[in-house]
Amino acid sequence: MHRKDAFAYYRWLVLFAGAGFCLLPLWATLIGGFKSSGDLRTNAIGLPKVWVAANYASILTDDKFWHMLWNSAVITFFTVFCTLLVSSMAAFTLAHVRFAGKRWIANYLALGLTFPFPTAVLPVFIRVRDLGLLDTYWGVILPQVAFNLGFSIVLLRGFFSELPKELFEAAFMDGCSYTKMFWKITLPLSRPILATVGVLSLVGSWNSFLLPLVMINSDAIYPWPLGMMQYQGQYSTDWGRVLAFVSLTMTPAIFFYLLAQKHVIAGLTSGAVKG
Repeated sequence: MHRKDAFAYYRWLVLFAGAGFCLLPLWATLIGGFKSSGDLRTNAIGLPKVWVAANYASILTDDKFWHMLWNSAVITFFTVFCTLLVSSMAAFTLAHVRFAGKRWIANYLALGLTFPFPTAVLPVFIRVRDLGLLDTYWGVILPQVAFNLGFSIVLLRGFFSELPKELFEAAFMDGCSYTKMFWKITLPLSRPILATVGVLSLVGSWNSFLLPLVMINSDAIYPWPLGMMQYQGQYSTDWGRVLAFVSLTMTPAIFFYLLAQKHVIAGLTSGAVKG
């Protein structure tokens, strides 16, 4: 076998193995929603012996499911919107505006990436309680935005810094303000990285469990991750319905990612090759 052919063969083999490793949990979750609890214990990955469609049907006909899905949609939308708005403004300032302490601020934001969220649960809870935002959407949205900013600003600043400086110099010579350069030049040219940050923020907010668990006590504003607890009893768990619930609720995030996949890949690979 020719060396190039062998390299292509092993490359595709590794890619297929990686794809299978990633898709196996999705397959087990989707198929597990059609199984009974006994079938799940003996046959976790294979096809069901008896298809139990009632797991999905009972969830889709339950008003609580749609209400929790709406709560998640509201929280996720405002989290993504606020994250993109604040982080893009901050990244543009750090990339194109000269002021004292700019490098220190950028390093401080990058340092924030090293702290995991669970270490800050208690102080965040105390602050949210003092602001009177417990059991509200904003009690979840604002902390999520705050923890998204460090990573988002680092990504956006790197992309904004690679935009042609001659374009901004020409706009500045024509009397264009920083505000106009941000809205009319930077953002239209930054759709790939904005889509990347938006998808990462969306998936993180959509799947967040610990923060809503700490901040929300009223089931009226439960997002979907907390909805899984209704299938867990003191002595047993209806795993078939849990997996069906997870399959249904992760579908919107997967659908959104597939729509934005091209922009996400372009945003992550921007600047990797200069020609």
